[in-house]
Amino acid sequence: MHLLVLSNAPEGGKAVLPALEFLDHTMALAPLSPESLNPKPEADLVIVDASRDLASASQTCRAAAATGDAERPVLAVVADGGLAALKSTWGYDDWVLPGAQPAEVETRMRLVVERHRAARRSRAASVGELSIDEDTYVVRLSGRPLDLTYREFELLKYLANNPGRVFTRGQLLQEVWGYDYYGGTRTVDVHIRRLRAKLGAEYEALIGTVRGVGYKLDPHGAVHDDPDQ
Repeated sequence: MHLLVLSNAPEGGKAVLPALEFLDHTMALAPLSPESLNPKPEADLVIVDASRDLASASQTCRAAAATGDAERPVLAVVADGGLAALKSTWGYDDWVLPGAQPAEVETRMRLVVERHRAARRSRAASVGELSIDEDTYVVRLSGRPLDLTYREFELLKYLANNPGRVFTRGQLLQEVWGYDYYGGTRTVDVHIRRLRAKLGAEYEALIGTVRGVGYKLDPHGAVHDDPDQ
């Protein structure tokens, strides 16, 4: 595993987490700053030193989370005195005490990387020939990328994450457009028609209509007529 340690400790990365001295991983050291994440360095895990400068550690953790780079989880190293300041809003994936033993550090690093990779896989929905990657905002149909607007992408993603489930227009409006959207439910119909057009005649039936109810993503491509369409 390749580790990126972000710290201002003059002694180096292994001073941040002494157990690393006994573990077989490669390691790079960079200053504790959001700027150290741009451009994205090669790393399987980012270790943020929160044992000294909590403010800088918080900013750096938030910056790492904001990149949306799901292959690089963040492990915060926090001293006993700093635990009270640790907040989930920092965006870290796990934390460990500086004095943790090698076996604990190794296990925590392995598990946090495995969890993060599993979460990344779950962010890519696949239904038949349709694949939707939430991280890259790319939708492919039989390997061909589709040119979708942001709202079309969000609508298709929501349906694909719940294949076979029927949603009313009101539910889709609430989940995809949000509570503060004041447009009518006909907006959903317009976007459904646009999505079907972009899917093409061969695949438009992937988005099924249930008479008098709403829409669903139908893996079998079944579609029923709706007088509203």
